[in-house]
Amino acid sequence: MGETAKAKLPLEGIRVLDAATFLAGPFCATIFSEFGADVIKIEHPEFPDPMRNIGLKVETGDSLTWLSEGRNKRTATLNLGKPEGAELFKQLVKQADVVVENFRPGTMERWGLGYKDLAAIKPDIVMVRITAYGQEGPYKDRPGFARIGHAFSGLTYLAGESDGPPVIPGSTSLGDYISGLYGAIGALMALRHRDRTGEGQYIDVALYESTFRLLDELAPAFAKFGVVRQRMGADTATIVPHSHYQCSDGQWVAIACSSDKIFEKLAQAMGRADLVASGTYETMQARVDNRDFINGIVGEWIGRHTRDELMAVCLANEIPCGPVNSIADIFADPHFKARGSLLSVQHPEVGEIVVPAVLPRLSKTPGRVTHLGRRHGADTGDVYGELLGLTAQRLAELKSRGIV
Repeated sequence: MGETAKAKLPLEGIRVLDAATFLAGPFCATIFSEFGADVIKIEHPEFPDPMRNIGLKVETGDSLTWLSEGRNKRTATLNLGKPEGAELFKQLVKQADVVVENFRPGTMERWGLGYKDLAAIKPDIVMVRITAYGQEGPYKDRPGFARIGHAFSGLTYLAGESDGPPVIPGSTSLGDYISGLYGAIGALMALRHRDRTGEGQYIDVALYESTFRLLDELAPAFAKFGVVRQRMGADTATIVPHSHYQCSDGQWVAIACSSDKIFEKLAQAMGRADLVASGTYETMQARVDNRDFINGIVGEWIGRHTRDELMAVCLANEIPCGPVNSIADIFADPHFKARGSLLSVQHPEVGEIVVPAVLPRLSKTPGRVTHLGRRHGADTGDVYGELLGLTAQRLAELKSRGIV
């Protein structure tokens, strides 16, 4: 433990300029910050990242979302829309490795800060560009957020009960987080290419594409057989039983019989060996064809047990089963505690804040959280003084004109 605590993090020496707002772009930059990169969050002097206002607020006036997702970053202000601000940004880019932005296509170009502009002054710069619809295509200029990406990608169409409206999966910005991950993966691959060739490049991430990529056989099934998958509630189209079931104490569990062998174990545990006799429901296709019947039998059996009883039976028989946890359940669960999945961080003004731990887990050089999201512009003086040599007098003059 002592060795890993002192180990040089894998991204130390990398500098990232996070000029993005809301969640997808900033989350991409946060991943870099957790593994040692110097991430500088660039915000407008008058209009900070709206993420500071999304969700429950703490004593500093910032939201818990900001404290969590702004972790490890230095914060500086800069008006990119003003020529002098754009020039300062270019000077910062000369000392950076990665730029992350998520303005609508053409915005950075209008300010003289598009990829070609930045590559002209730093040919090996890597630029992550995250938008709703991507940098090209007939819809590229349309505004959009994760909810729009979910809808456009086909995910929302699949979410909800079969006889109800489409819903937002989990009431979370899933597409933002997925796009941030793809942005980070793309930037790391681009840095690998840069290290071999000296060439930079840009990564074009669209919110809808990031979500669409996760929809298993949806595209090939339609292309090959014309299948249009419909909403199925908690069920899965190709696997039965593979759903959520309510126990006798009102609690819910998830069951995943992803193979015929697992279903055989479940049938034995239920005392229904007849379900896997030859010519009955021993194959996945037979169970899919008789979904309601199988779900009815499984649901009735589960409904006679409390959640603890059901979990004990399933685990004893090696049947994949898990509780449908609320966040209160998660905080009480010993596994989350044992793995350190919940990280307690002290904030100098707010006190203890609990956030999700750093992922992925690296055995030699695990990531760290050094501090939570800082106040708007807290490091402006340090950043410009350190990187550009600007004096306090010069900074005060720039601030008076709304540049920083």
